[in-house]
Amino acid sequence: MGPCQPRFHNFCKSKFGQQQRRFNPAWFNKYENWLEYSISKNAAYCLCCYLFRPEIGEQASGEIFTKNGFSNWKKPERLEEHVGGPNSAHNKVMGYCEDLMKQEQHVRTFFNKHSDQDRKDYRIRLFASIDVVRLLFEQGLAFRGHDESDNSSNQGNYLRILRFLADHNEDIKKVTLKNAPGNNMLTAPSIQKDIVRACSIETTNAIIRDIGDALFSVLIDESRDASMKEQMAVVLRYVDKNGSVIERFIGLKHITSTTAISLKEALDQLFSKHGLSISRLRGQGYDGASNMQGEFNGLRTLIMNENECAYYIHCFAHQLQLAIVAIAKKHDQVNSFFNVVVNVVNVVGASCKRRDILREKQLLSVVEALENDDLPSGQGQNQEITLKRFGDTRWGSHYGTLLRIISLFPHIISVLEIVAKDKSNSSEQRFQANYLIEFMQSFDFVLSLYLMRDILALSNELSQALQRKDQDILNAIKLVEICKKNLQMMRDNGWDSLLSEASSFCLKHDIDVPNMNDVFLPWGRSRRKAREISNMHYFRVELFFAVLDLQLQELNNRFNEVNMELLLCLACLCPNDAFTAFDKDKLVRLAQFYPKDFSPIELMALKTQLQIYIMDIRSSTEFAELKGISDLAKRMVETKKDKVYPLVYLLVTLALILPVSTATVERTFSAMKFVKNELRNRMGDEWMNDNLIVYVEKDVFNSIDNESIAQCFQSMKSRREQL
Repeated sequence: MGPCQPRFHNFCKSKFGQQQRRFNPAWFNKYENWLEYSISKNAAYCLCCYLFRPEIGEQASGEIFTKNGFSNWKKPERLEEHVGGPNSAHNKVMGYCEDLMKQEQHVRTFFNKHSDQDRKDYRIRLFASIDVVRLLFEQGLAFRGHDESDNSSNQGNYLRILRFLADHNEDIKKVTLKNAPGNNMLTAPSIQKDIVRACSIETTNAIIRDIGDALFSVLIDESRDASMKEQMAVVLRYVDKNGSVIERFIGLKHITSTTAISLKEALDQLFSKHGLSISRLRGQGYDGASNMQGEFNGLRTLIMNENECAYYIHCFAHQLQLAIVAIAKKHDQVNSFFNVVVNVVNVVGASCKRRDILREKQLLSVVEALENDDLPSGQGQNQEITLKRFGDTRWGSHYGTLLRIISLFPHIISVLEIVAKDKSNSSEQRFQANYLIEFMQSFDFVLSLYLMRDILALSNELSQALQRKDQDILNAIKLVEICKKNLQMMRDNGWDSLLSEASSFCLKHDIDVPNMNDVFLPWGRSRRKAREISNMHYFRVELFFAVLDLQLQELNNRFNEVNMELLLCLACLCPNDAFTAFDKDKLVRLAQFYPKDFSPIELMALKTQLQIYIMDIRSSTEFAELKGISDLAKRMVETKKDKVYPLVYLLVTLALILPVSTATVERTFSAMKFVKNELRNRMGDEWMNDNLIVYVEKDVFNSIDNESIAQCFQSMKSRREQL
């Protein structure tokens, strides 16, 4: 156990589990530069006196601190006596230790001593290399090429940009590449990795410093990379010193197993690496996978067994996605509709020829409309669009696809007609094209198209809001409620406008609109098997009402967090409408959910502080017209109220750090596909992690100067030259 590992969780118990008077961790904080503790011997030692004992004899400590070990815990003053005065033997050897750790005084440096000009040249060369790395990170480019020899026409991005930089700067040209010492060119792959490693360390350290001793929550998800390795991404959510909610990516961990125990071990290793503690955790956010959020054996439970205050929130964006998926799976008409949309996109986009036909017909229609003044002209308007595939897990793309089908409808029909008439196509392809034409030119399809467009439009607005990093849990719940109200309003009052819009579309494109009072005849079925219901009943009740009721039911079932007592108490912090939701008793109850942060004495003090706080805030014009607790936290910091009411501000902080969605983790995986692509699929785990941290957290990295990166690079190992 050394000075670089201050962990004393097990020091207070013997191997029999009984309490004993042992080493006090506070002593380590005071004497951390020399004190060593042995768990097995329950004794303390002086590292520096032990190292230089042959030179100073035993005058500094006898054999107590160098051989036998100090264990007389009743007399801790002996530690101070051992240190002695400024000229004591202990302080003398402390100077020896400090000299030993200085790289510039290393024996290798002594034999390779260079002039001041060599140091200046080395600094210019190193800073130029760091600037090259910055540019590569900014664009997410690969560092090395397949052939980096001098005769290669494409040496790789690192060497090529460094050469470009040298060609445009005489000071850099004089000290880099061929003009640099052969053994200190700073172009070797190992040097490139060391510089990247230094950038990653400084970026992560800046994030950890920004977190400080603040409470935080964790967002975790797993995904495969380009080389089919399972990777776990970890994002921390916290409130910074300005009262703003921040989400930062701190690392990627390769996991060989996706069991809850493996994920927990990987998380513990990452926390230990960065000096983070699970005891500071106050929230967990996952996408709902069973190995993550399982109530009995999931990662959620393993963490809560250690820290009961790390409350779990199911990703809101994922719940919204599941609620929409339920419609496609549970309603036959909607299920058939999306199957047809998939087939249309596949058939029209099956070849470049068909895509070109679609573009050409779109261009002709735009030109004709502009000539007839049916379309406004201007920069950025009337851009070329085409059909795009949508993913099963990204319903925002479904919404975009439906909008494009509406816009390109006549051109899609034209392409399908060409496919159906082309004898070079197989009979199966021609039959499929004819089927799609017939189905798309039915009122059933058009009404389903406009109905799902409107539903996905409301859900898309909510989904976009949930993607924000600074979104807080209370505002997210409010947005869900607004989405439900809009859907209910659509159910109550939206049928006439939907029918009118769908009918207008049908008339424009020569599609028959059925008489709503006639008997409904299912598309493609016999009249004899038709039920005795009208078209109005089917389209309004069995389609319109049924789909909206199903959507509302799924939203209520999925977003069950609204009924959690914790969140009901959090709602009392909302500053809207002059803090009308404020409830002192519920806020005290909220504090009781966090026994690690509020002692019994602080709970009593909180009652008084809340009473004074609400009177002060309501009478202050600075806190009028706030929108959400995010604004409240920022305004409290601006007006120094966080210092006046620290317990209230702690409640606000706890509310803000509860996770809303795993969107930041998903963005990290998108960046991972860009950094480790098919051409760079041999990247090692550490190399990819370093690249990804800097690439994702560009704003943090850009705030770090070259001097800090150079010093970190220099301290990683012994270098041939010193700064």
